[in-house]
Amino acid sequence: MAMRIVARERDKDRDRDRDRDGGGMMGGVMRRRVMPMEGVKELALNDPEFLRRFVTEQGKIMPRRRTGCTPEQQRQIAKAIRRSRVVGLVK
Repeated sequence: MAMRIVARERDKDRDRDRDRDGGGMMGGVMRRRVMPMEGVKELALNDPEFLRRFVTEQGKIMPRRRTGCTPEQQRQIAKAIRRSRVVGLVK
């Protein structure tokens, strides 16, 4: 009986720790979240500073789970980044 109580307490501690670090595959590493687009109706290709917030150092477009945008906003961002790459404003 005492062994079961100890095991339950250990499980509670583990669950509490898992909740504290996020419990995901990241292992407790905080993800950097970019401010979602607030009040932006259309993206301008001539604003590379805004678009660079959604691109990694390697030049990849950040996923939606990391940017915190809605699916529609993420599609707009991706399209704007691809177009600005063609023009040569963003790598």
